[in-house]
Amino acid sequence: MAEAIPAATIILLRDEPQFEALMVARHADIAFAGGAMVFPGGRIDAGDHAPAWKDYCDVTREIPEEQLAPRIAAIREAFEETGILLARRGDCIVGQEEADALASWRKKVEENDALFLEMIKSKGLRLTLDALHFFARWRPPGDVRHRRYDTWFFAAKAPENQIAEADGGEAMEVVWAPPSAFLADRDAGRRKMIFPTSRNVELLNVSASSAEVFSFAAERKVGLVEPRIVERNGQKFLTIPDDMGYPVTEEILESAMRS
Repeated sequence: MAEAIPAATIILLRDEPQFEALMVARHADIAFAGGAMVFPGGRIDAGDHAPAWKDYCDVTREIPEEQLAPRIAAIREAFEETGILLARRGDCIVGQEEADALASWRKKVEENDALFLEMIKSKGLRLTLDALHFFARWRPPGDVRHRRYDTWFFAAKAPENQIAEADGGEAMEVVWAPPSAFLADRDAGRRKMIFPTSRNVELLNVSASSAEVFSFAAERKVGLVEPRIVERNGQKFLTIPDDMGYPVTEEILESAMRS
């Protein structure tokens, strides 16, 4: 059984003009979730574990050691795919002018993750790790046939003065919309979502603001979600535990595999 690939995802939120989340449409030719709507994210790379990061990250509250590299990876992936950078210079959050000046680094960082630390160092910035809230962690069981990811989900408020722009590689389109709108597009067949994404958009839809998302994440049980296949009355379902706050905890397997 192959080890699950460590990965991290970031759910960027805003409250103006209304409560919305940022999702990206993946390139149709990508092997995993090609053409699907997903949150920005990807593998946790070796550079995300570099010891030197401790001097270039803001942490004002206690964060478990095992979450440090996933948070760095989530911020890096958001920068690569959308251009949004969760970082500050002194007390000032990076704005659009500085984000534009860093745009040439996006492709370079995508090709060599170690350059992300070099960029942050050279520009005198610090990642705002404390802006991320632990939202979920998903890992398929070892008996699945497709590629497995052990994925950390974090939620964060997007900087008000930065504009998201797709990289045109992995992310072909960036979309801001209320969670309910993404779900409506999925149900109408206008957008494709894989099982974990659907469940987490439904979980977002329980809240009406970014503050509620963060509060609910702090209150509910946030542990490892490992989907399982169960059979009832001759029909197979893909299921998740029913004690983690998710409003939908199962889907017919055939439908889940098609999405």
